[in-house]
Amino acid sequence: MSAFATALPGLNPDIADKLAAGVASGLLPHLHAVVVERAGTPVLERYDQGIDETWGQPLGVVSFEPDTLHDLRSVTKSVVGLLYGIALDRGLVPAPAAPLLAQFQQYADLATDPTRQKLTVEHALTMTLGMEWDESRPYTDPENSEIGMENAADRYRYVLERPFVAEPGAQWIYSGGSVALVGALIEQGTGKSLPDFAREALFEPLGISVFEWSAGQDGVASAASGLRLTARDLLKIGRLVLGKGLFEGHRVVSEGWIDGSLRPIVPTGDGLHYGRLWFCGEALALGEDRRWFAGFGNGGQRLWLMPEADLAAVVFCGRYNIWDAWMTPTRIWREIVLANLEMS
Repeated sequence: MSAFATALPGLNPDIADKLAAGVASGLLPHLHAVVVERAGTPVLERYDQGIDETWGQPLGVVSFEPDTLHDLRSVTKSVVGLLYGIALDRGLVPAPAAPLLAQFQQYADLATDPTRQKLTVEHALTMTLGMEWDESRPYTDPENSEIGMENAADRYRYVLERPFVAEPGAQWIYSGGSVALVGALIEQGTGKSLPDFAREALFEPLGISVFEWSAGQDGVASAASGLRLTARDLLKIGRLVLGKGLFEGHRVVSEGWIDGSLRPIVPTGDGLHYGRLWFCGEALALGEDRRWFAGFGNGGQRLWLMPEADLAAVVFCGRYNIWDAWMTPTRIWREIVLANLEMS
């Protein structure tokens, strides 16, 4: 285990001790890494040891360090959202209002359905396709819809032929399948695989040189959950978003795309809202509404952002496929980071 903390105005200088006490007490189990940055300055960094895996394959006990790659799981979705914005800025992919089925002409038979004709790219970006999709089951269960997609002969047909349970745009239904469609549009428009486009368009401008991206049995990189990064490199992506698409003075993605992505579009049903592949919430405990945004991933993976405080936090955990995996990262965000933050 390694840790450090840097005192900044408005941040409790004992924050590292408070985090250590939370770990020692057993209130923050399965913690692998925490990195927090405020106003571009690292303020908290801690690495632990624990059992880990990569996309379901056991890795045994891992001693985490700054250069250790870690599954992002569904935080991958938020990164893919940024990639779509970059491709859109370059004129390589259709605008969000574009008809979705028109982009998949190989499924012309599906496009004859009047309800499917209503689908737009925006519905995929906001998980409001209205189609049946169930990821409430463990990701080891073949009845889980994402696993079903990975096992399907044609992943995109599998997604696009799901039966409707709501009108397009009317309801948020968590769906890795919707993000698979977004990934396909990026690959079609750029002529590159998702990892290759990410390397050129996002990672290299951010100084990210090492990453991994898991692929299914069909060789297609998982847009829903396959990316592996270090905690520090994921924090760079958070810094890009806080910078409204600018990173160290270099424009990577348009400000308009960032603003549109973080706009709360649809309620998720649990007190949060969803934008374009980002969760949107409020930190009511700070005395008044303070908006935050996040990418959430299975097992306790998180990228938390609070623009008003110029604050970004990454949490990696190893509580995969367990219902209470949200507890450790949420406690760190609320009780360690936000509780030790002073807002002017």
